[in-house]
Amino acid sequence: MTQTNLPVREGRDLLTPRPITVKRGVNPHAPGSAQLSMGRTEILATVTLEDKPAPHMRGSKEGWLTAEYAMLPRSTADRQARERNLQNGRRHEIQRLLGRALRSSLDLKSFRNQTLYIDCDVLVADGGTRVASILAGHAALHDFCEHLINTGKLSEWPIIHNVGAISAGLLGHEVRVDLDYAEDKVARADLNVVATDTGLLIEVQGGAEAGPITVQEYAALLETGVTAVRGVMAELSRQLAVVQGFGHSYSP
Repeated sequence: MTQTNLPVREGRDLLTPRPITVKRGVNPHAPGSAQLSMGRTEILATVTLEDKPAPHMRGSKEGWLTAEYAMLPRSTADRQARERNLQNGRRHEIQRLLGRALRSSLDLKSFRNQTLYIDCDVLVADGGTRVASILAGHAALHDFCEHLINTGKLSEWPIIHNVGAISAGLLGHEVRVDLDYAEDKVARADLNVVATDTGLLIEVQGGAEAGPITVQEYAALLETGVTAVRGVMAELSRQLAVVQGFGHSYSP
């Protein structure tokens, strides 16, 4: 694809992410939940706390956090069969990424002998579902932790890093952030950058898609992604300061 035939962005420049909106407390049955839209991509995330340690954490002084990810059948243009196979490679890869990202945000000593489950369901997919799931998961955890503080179940805020993510891609010679599906499928390279709101790097996933790229191009994608995460997290934090959902009717 030539430089002149690249997908055209409407309403934003190359380094501006899609608009984000988040509503938290949207599931009255969960102690923490959030519904997040990033452009046309939409994710529902819920938190479940189980008073049971993960098998590999028995006897540890810390709890554990694990994540699950699924795409609903009509989250895409064509219906997909429900993802019942836990060995699905893409799904397993994304779940591990979500788990690592969200575990890094918490002081798990606050949840000794307990396991946190973060369920991220893609309601609508238009690119960037894994990074949007990290953002939605963070929002749901924020909702959950505030519930614990407000009900006296925790005395100290357990989120030690505000963790977010963004995609950064190379289309022709252009560096773009937060690729939608039309951009993602023609990108020469695509990185999913997981970082904190202070610019600390947690994980980078991705690489070249259509032949090698230079170290300088990779570095530009990485730096652009980290900067974009800081901006996205500033907006997300602003919206998380407002409870817009059903509130919490949950009781253990």
